[in-house]
Amino acid sequence: MKILNGNELADFVKERQAWQVRALRQAWKVLPRLAIVIANDNPVINAYVGLKKAYGEDVLVEVDIHTVPQSQVIETIEQLNNDPLVHGIVVQLPLADPAQTDEVLAHISPEKDVDGLRGFDRPYHSATATAIDWLLAGYNVPLKGREVAIVGMGRLVGAPLADLWKNSGITLKTYDETATDLQGSLRSAEVIITATGVPGLITSSMVAPGAVIVDAGTASENGQIVGDVADDVRERQDVTMTPKKGGVGPLTVAALFDNVITAARESIPTEDALEEE
Repeated sequence: MKILNGNELADFVKERQAWQVRALRQAWKVLPRLAIVIANDNPVINAYVGLKKAYGEDVLVEVDIHTVPQSQVIETIEQLNNDPLVHGIVVQLPLADPAQTDEVLAHISPEKDVDGLRGFDRPYHSATATAIDWLLAGYNVPLKGREVAIVGMGRLVGAPLADLWKNSGITLKTYDETATDLQGSLRSAEVIITATGVPGLITSSMVAPGAVIVDAGTASENGQIVGDVADDVRERQDVTMTPKKGGVGPLTVAALFDNVITAARESIPTEDALEEE
């Protein structure tokens, strides 16, 4: 099996970002700051927040964690919207009550929606969608002229990725985890991106010879974070895919911080921003 190593690519991005943040700090006294709002005690959430906190330390971006009851999330967002020292706001999903997700995300100011999840009026692409795009480009995986399948059309991965690629000339087919003939449908796909959160959904019998697979699914199973792809796929030597750890995740964090740094740069008064260019 050939590996799509997101950690390797993220290291290159991180080096550039650290240089950009040093420039912002030294030349304009701007300290990029990300606020993460948490309203759900979940092991997957806690793992990703830990990654973001550590990444921020590496690139000198301040990361503040706000753990509040869901009833206080909107109030917290409004306070952060009005704080000029905060450049990006992330609400760590899923919420304990997912029914409120659209309402909550809609309260984030567009210029601070660095996760790109508002669904409208957003200046930034979804960090995970950007990460998948970077990962495939970084390993020179061609998409045009090939059948590309997205499995799982959730708001975090599938839907924003389809939106990112909609005018790119890619032959794109989308499915959800309840598709009646997923096995037959995926057998013709040359590139599969899966993000359903259903452990072991994608089995070897669904995957064509030589396929490229990006597993962006996350779920907690027996205390472990697992993806959508079954172990029998990983045993094959003819496929190219992301590892269990270090695939999409590191680049998602890198893409998020790219948006935070951009938001911090946009906060510089116009005349200074023009001088920077």
